[in-house]
Order: sequence, then structure tokens, then C-alpha cells
Amino acid sequence: MRRHGERFAVLMLILAVIIAACARRPQLMQAAAPAPTGAAVTEPSKPELPAPVAPPSSPPPAVATAPPAAAPPPPAPVLPAPAQFREVPGLKAIYFDFDKSVIRPDAARILDANIDWMKSNPDALILIEGHCDERGTNEYNLALGDRRAKATMDYLTARGIAGARFTTISYGEERPVCAGHTAVCWDRNRRAHFLTKAR
Repeated sequence: MRRHGERFAVLMLILAVIIAACARRPQLMQAAAPAPTGAAVTEPSKPELPAPVAPPSSPPPAVATAPPAAAPPPPAPVLPAPAQFREVPGLKAIYFDFDKSVIRPDAARILDANIDWMKSNPDALILIEGHCDERGTNEYNLALGDRRAKATMDYLTARGIAGARFTTISYGEERPVCAGHTAVCWDRNRRAHFLTKAR
């Protein structure tokens, strides 16, 4: 009986050794590099890299160029001097209300008659003078006389008379036809007066 126990113990010990041996994994051994000999060892060649490419250069700065010069304005037509114009019976003056440059209905009828004369005399150049009464400053009256002359010209050109035939000038209060300081004289002095000249 005792022998059976010893055999059993020996078998168990052998079995334990076998199991332990199976459970072990073999260790991998790294081979050591051979010791260098006298022969020259060449390093493996490195791959050749492409030559560096320069970054694209920025475009050259734009050279500022001056804008093309504007064409000079056409020369103003040479207008005849007022002294070259003469009064003609066929053209009548028109009159304005105080401090106004609006063509009144009675003035429009006179201008319509003047248009007939202008159409019958197509070679006549026309000077329109703008005048004022004595009230107001010289500067104001010169500007008002200019508005009156231009309003008269606008009326005539709107009805077919060529604008190139006209010259306008303002005398303000400087050339009254009536020297009195009354309402009657003031009414006569607020006017657009016509003079003509042959081409």
C-alpha cells in the first residue's frame, strides 16, 4: 500500500514537470552582430531627395500709371463784343416783375413776334442784355440781370432759334433807360433788351 502511494507521488511529480515544460515558450535569442573586421563598411546610400523648389515669386509690384489725360474741352466760341451790335426796330424789349426772371404772358407775346423777325433774318446774331432797377446791391442785380437774359434766350431756343446765334450779357442796374426813382421808371428798367449784328 505504501508503494502505491510512492508511485502515485512520482507519477504526479513527472506529470507536473511535463505540464510545466509545455507551458514554457521558447525564448528567442537575438544574434549578435559580427565584430567589425578591417574591411571598410559602407553605409547604405540615402535616397536622393529632389532639389528644393523655390517658392513662386510674388508678381512685381504694379507700376502706378497716371490715368489718361482727359481731352481738353472744345474751345469756347468766340463771341462778338457787345459794341458790335446795333438796335433794330424789329426786335422789342420785354419786361419783368420785381426780383423775377420768369417770362410773363405779355412778354411771351412780344418774344413770339421777335421769333418771326429772327426767322426772317437767319444771318443776324443777337445780343440779349439783362437789366434791373436800382434796388438791390450791384452784385445781386448783375446776377438777376444774367438770369433774365438767359431765361429770354431759353424761351427763344425752345422755339427753334439756334442757340449759337445768341450772346447774353448782364448790366444789372448800370444802364437804366429811366433815371427817376419811381415805380414807373423801375418797371421800364427791369427788362431784356435786344441788339443784332450781321454774321
